[in-house]
Amino acid sequence: MRTQVAIVGGGPAGLLLGQLLHKAGIDAVIIERQTPDYVLSRIRAGVLEQVSMDLLDEAGVGVRMHQEGLRHTGFEMLYAGARHRVDLNHLTGGKSVMVYGQTELTRDLMDARTKAGLPTVYAASDVAVHDYDSKNPRVTYRKDGKTHEISCDFIAGCDGFHGVCRASIPRSAITEFEKVYPFGWLGMLSDTPPVHDELIYVNSARGFALCSQRSQTRSRYYLQVPMTDKVEAWSDAAFWQELRLRLDQQGQEQLVTGPSIEKSIAPLRSFVTEPMRFGRLFLAGDAAHIVPPTGAKGLNLAATDVKYLSTALIEYYQEKSAAGIDDYSVRCLKRVWKGERFAWWFTQLMHNFPDAGEMGVRLQEAELDYLMHSEAGAETLAENYVGLPLDFASH
Repeated sequence: MRTQVAIVGGGPAGLLLGQLLHKAGIDAVIIERQTPDYVLSRIRAGVLEQVSMDLLDEAGVGVRMHQEGLRHTGFEMLYAGARHRVDLNHLTGGKSVMVYGQTELTRDLMDARTKAGLPTVYAASDVAVHDYDSKNPRVTYRKDGKTHEISCDFIAGCDGFHGVCRASIPRSAITEFEKVYPFGWLGMLSDTPPVHDELIYVNSARGFALCSQRSQTRSRYYLQVPMTDKVEAWSDAAFWQELRLRLDQQGQEQLVTGPSIEKSIAPLRSFVTEPMRFGRLFLAGDAAHIVPPTGAKGLNLAATDVKYLSTALIEYYQEKSAAGIDDYSVRCLKRVWKGERFAWWFTQLMHNFPDAGEMGVRLQEAELDYLMHSEAGAETLAENYVGLPLDFASH
C-alpha cells in the first residue's frame, strides 16, 4: 500500500491529524494496534482549551461537542477548609474551557473517518517503522496472519508513551527528561450528578482531590493515593468515604454517591523527549511528552502538536515548502515546556508531598492565599488553565 502520511496510533491525536489532513486533500492511513472498542474504553481527559475546541471545529467534528459539552467559565479551589472561585471568564478577557470527555471526542473523530471511508487498520500487531531517515519511509505490521507494508512520504508517531515510534529511535539521537511523582490518582467514574456545576480542586490535609464531570449525570472523581495502593483494595464505599473527608461541609452535603463504572490508579509523571522530529518521522502527543493531569494539559498539548504538524504537512504538499516541517520540533517544544511547567507547578501546589514537612505545607498555603487574593496571581493561573494562545510560543 502507498499513502502520503502513515499515522501510527488511532487515539485522539492520530485521528485528529488524519481528519485535518483529509480536509486538506492529503492521503493518510492510520495503523492502530488495539481494537476500536479498546480505544474507546480508555477513560482519560475531559477539559478542552479554546485552541482544542477551535481545532475540532476546523476538522469538522465539533457539532456534538457544542451540543453536549459543558462550557465552564470558572472553577473552585478548596483549601484550608474554604472555597475560592477562579473566574476564568473575567480573568482572561472572556475565555472558557469545555468539559467533554476524551471518549466522546474520539468517537466523533472515528465516526467522521468511517463516514468519509478513510483507511484505518485496527488490531495491527508487530507494528514497525523503517527507513524514516531516508526519502522512502515504511511502516510494516501483521494482520490476519499476514505481513503488510505501507510506503509513505512521512510517518506520524501518535502511538502514545509506550508506542513503537519513539522506541525505534536510536537512544543516541534523543534526550529524555523525566520526573516521577511519589503518588498516583485513584479515579472513579460514576453515573451520578456532579457534586458542583464546576470543577473543584481540593488541597486537604488528607491529600489532593478533584471533583470533575463528564456530563450533568456522569461524574469523575480523583483522590491522591500512594503508588503502593492497589485499586482492588478500594471499594466504592471506601472511595466515597475518603472523598467526603477531603471535601468541605457543602460538598459533603451535596455529594451523590453510586456504583462505579470504572476505577483505576494512574501514576503521575512529567516527561519530555527532544527533539520531536527524526528525518521523516514526527512524534506527537504522548509519544513525545507526558504531563501530570492536574492542569488538564495532556490532550490539549497533543492537539496543538497535531495542529503544528498538519499545518507543516499541508504547507509541504500545497506550497512545496519544508519550512514548517523543519520548524516543527522547535515550535512544539516551546509550547510543550510551558504546558509542562504549568502542570508541574499546579501539581506542586495542590498535592501532599511525603517529604515536604510543615514548612512545605505553610508555603503551599501562602501561595494559595496569594493566588486567590491577588488579581495578578489569579490571572496567571487562569491564563495557563484556559490555554495559552497557539502563537504564544513564537513570541
